[in-house]
Amino acid sequence: MESNLTDPFLITGLGNPGRQYRNNRHNVGFMLVDRLAERLGVRFSRLEAKALVTKGSYQNQRLILVKPQTYMNLSGQSVASLVKFYKIPLQNLLIAYDDVDLPFGSLRIRPGGGSAGQKGMASIIERLGTQDYPRLRLGIGRPPGRMEPADYVLQDFLDAEMVTLTEMLDRAVQAVFIYISQGLETAMNQYNRTDDSFPGEAPGK
Repeated sequence: MESNLTDPFLITGLGNPGRQYRNNRHNVGFMLVDRLAERLGVRFSRLEAKALVTKGSYQNQRLILVKPQTYMNLSGQSVASLVKFYKIPLQNLLIAYDDVDLPFGSLRIRPGGGSAGQKGMASIIERLGTQDYPRLRLGIGRPPGRMEPADYVLQDFLDAEMVTLTEMLDRAVQAVFIYISQGLETAMNQYNRTDDSFPGEAPGK
């Protein structure tokens, strides 16, 4: 199914509902869609398909912003239901989520791929029956020492990390706007860092 100018974009951030999780590394997807809502002048006030939903527009394109409230590992329930209800072409679906395999502060936009162990993405792939939809990976870095990733992602960002977090979210907002207005390939070219800014990362990962 091909998209056209009348098809809305469904921008989904992944996270866990509840005040105790609000500032967790695992909730950086929620943080991004909150920032998008703020930039668009809209607020999350509706519950649809077990998700907080709000609507806005950017350069005459309709946007639906989504925060699933099912907990991370069941995110696919909300996403699949909303994709079906709003008849979203999969190229107009963007999922933003935390990635421990990316250096903290880095972004990666991709047209598809597996879950790489991210349970929210695994749920969405299962429910949609495909992994061919755009995603925006938000780098949170590897856990220190021998800490388990499952424990690390449920920790809050540190005060010392807030400047880098803010810069990453600001770039991510711009990347989403470029994706909406100029297409996925342009967003990838502008925001997928492949230089030596992040030591130890293979180019193009």
